[in-house]
Amino acid sequence: MSQKKYSTKLFYKYYLDWIHIYKDNAVRQVTLDKYYLVQKCLKELAPDLHMNELNRRNYQQILNLYARNHEKTTTLDFHHHLKASLFDAVDDGLLKSDPTRRAIIKGCSPSEKKIKYLNLFDLQKLLRSLDLNSELNWDWFFLLIAKTGLRFAEALALTKEDFDFEKQRIIINKSWNYKEKIGHFQPTKNESSNRTVMVDWQLMQQFQSLIRSKEDDQLIFFDKNQRVYNSTLNQKLATYCEKLDIPIISIHGLRHTHASLLLYEGVSIASVAKRLGHSNTTTTQETYIHIIRELENKDNDKVLHHLSQLG
Repeated sequence: MSQKKYSTKLFYKYYLDWIHIYKDNAVRQVTLDKYYLVQKCLKELAPDLHMNELNRRNYQQILNLYARNHEKTTTLDFHHHLKASLFDAVDDGLLKSDPTRRAIIKGCSPSEKKIKYLNLFDLQKLLRSLDLNSELNWDWFFLLIAKTGLRFAEALALTKEDFDFEKQRIIINKSWNYKEKIGHFQPTKNESSNRTVMVDWQLMQQFQSLIRSKEDDQLIFFDKNQRVYNSTLNQKLATYCEKLDIPIISIHGLRHTHASLLLYEGVSIASVAKRLGHSNTTTTQETYIHIIRELENKDNDKVLHHLSQLG
């Protein structure tokens, strides 16, 4: 009986082939770029490591080297990208066992985190300062994201036909590829991102008036031939924040603000995840763990107070 031969290909070359087979033309370009960045790092960290030499020990050494210059959360992301490919390697018989099993995730000391969201008082202060006149402008764009939690590219892609005024909801089924010179519609981030978002009646009435003259399939905030830069709008928002003396946040920070305030108001994680278009509640929990812990502490106080009333 012949002994089974496992792959002797260099690890970083195997990972590159795996990207070509499973990820090219299957994920969005921004996601694909992350895979290729991981492959580049892997080549630098383990240029001579072959698949048949890969084991728990030298895989852990790769993670440790990467962790020297990256925070723990970034190292975990690096690990997850590699882990997916190695699961397939085991399934395909290219590896005898899973080298990622019981991997320890380390990382350098985290840098001082910027505030990602506003509290209710500061958000109200910001929204009151916006120039919300009878013509659509980017201030209306800021207001819309603050009230819906849409992603930047999702909000850019909105057309008149996406507004269901009768049912007070916005239909999200596409996004706008603003990173290319000639922008165009593209699918949403994932299947869960195709959703409907309920909106208050006041905002719906305002937008019904604002976009009345638009064609059904026409972008409402800008012309298709116009180039929109995320950095330009972030700077515009930052200028507003500086003027009001509130924490400087990005447009994505408005999305974080929206979700954070909903959680503080007692909206369930499942409902917030669905509204944001997250593929599962785990993503929501990991993103807003600091808020969830704070709410758990408040719940514990309520529990103890209730128990004390029982005699």
